[in-house]
Amino acid sequence: MGKPKMLVILALSAVAIGVSPVAGLAASVCVECHKSITPGIVTDWEISKHGQAGMDCALCHGSKHNSPGNVAEAQIPTPDTCAACHGTQVEQYKAGKHSLAWAAMKAMPTMHWQPAMLTEGMKGCGGCHKIGFKDEAEIKIIKKNNPGFGTASCDACHTRHTFSKVEAQQPQACQTCHMGFDHPQWEMYSSSKHGVRYLLKQSKVLPETASAPTCQTCHMQEGNHEVRTAWGFLAVRLPMPEDPMWADDRSTILKALGVLDPAGQPTARLDVVKGAQLARLTEEDWQKERDKMTDACKQCHSPNFVKSELRKGDEMIREVDRVMAEAVRIVAKLYQDGILEKPEGYSYAYPDLLTFHDSPTQIEQKLFVMFLEHRNRAFQGAFHNNPDYSLWYGWSEMQRDLTEIKSLAEEMRNKK
Repeated sequence: MGKPKMLVILALSAVAIGVSPVAGLAASVCVECHKSITPGIVTDWEISKHGQAGMDCALCHGSKHNSPGNVAEAQIPTPDTCAACHGTQVEQYKAGKHSLAWAAMKAMPTMHWQPAMLTEGMKGCGGCHKIGFKDEAEIKIIKKNNPGFGTASCDACHTRHTFSKVEAQQPQACQTCHMGFDHPQWEMYSSSKHGVRYLLKQSKVLPETASAPTCQTCHMQEGNHEVRTAWGFLAVRLPMPEDPMWADDRSTILKALGVLDPAGQPTARLDVVKGAQLARLTEEDWQKERDKMTDACKQCHSPNFVKSELRKGDEMIREVDRVMAEAVRIVAKLYQDGILEKPEGYSYAYPDLLTFHDSPTQIEQKLFVMFLEHRNRAFQGAFHNNPDYSLWYGWSEMQRDLTEIKSLAEEMRNKK
């Protein structure tokens, strides 16, 4: 696309978002001032496609800020701002799980107990979950407390002000958020054969034509921004499996997640899980995502190999659910026998895995770590082809957790 044609499109886009197209063709005023105020931003803008096409700052930030005295009038872009030019990508993003990240964070039952800097201030949970879409009321709160930064989402991967597509296509673009305690995908991927080969490509040890998948190869096929996985973050789904033991184990875990009550009936939290797409709740939804992943894997592997490897991941979930459910039942029995009292704020006298580090007792803290850290590593390690994470950081740790939970439960019973 030639530069004149691009400028016409940008001018039309400016009209669409309510900015004067005349202002959209002359960024020199902003650039000259910001060269001394924030030179790094200017450098990034100059090397970006936006800058090279002559796209004016006002297209994203509005034209109300034009001096040091009215900095607060600068608009912070949102996904809808980007949609003026990148409509397809924003539409895909809004249909995927990344757009629900902010809502998923807010849905956690003890999130309002956390320091505001970790959430709205984005120095913790909010630092990654900011990628989620926010409505106008939420943006007002962020602007009041933050002051206004983090209302965008696209810039979580396309770092401003370069907004580089090439940068966002690298696996390191995912590293900041997909690492650590409960979802160490970066650690698992980068030390797997997939990740090692791609990092060797980046360092020119392997040729550019060597096959080596990135996160985007598997999770954003053909650049599709509708990111979603078959099992979801919690690795629970409906309908229940045909295997009666696995079905019973999954039911136990769903009770501990608060989406089923102790009697096995759906709760209001099920609607929250459904709204945040934390789990696949129909066979069709699960199969759709499994088919997408199968197609991605078949770029390098035979269909039989792909089917076998993905089945192993499914079976790993079954195995970890067996151990996890046993631990949940031990703690639930402590509630049932009156050894653990129902904490204030709990809907049921039953362990609640989603209270995370706010769990009220040592044994429930151990249960939370077992679920969110070690169970996740066991099954995610299997799907990310990382044997060490599946075994030593996942399965082995779960066995140790279960032993400790049994010992703690016995001590509590002996003291009662």
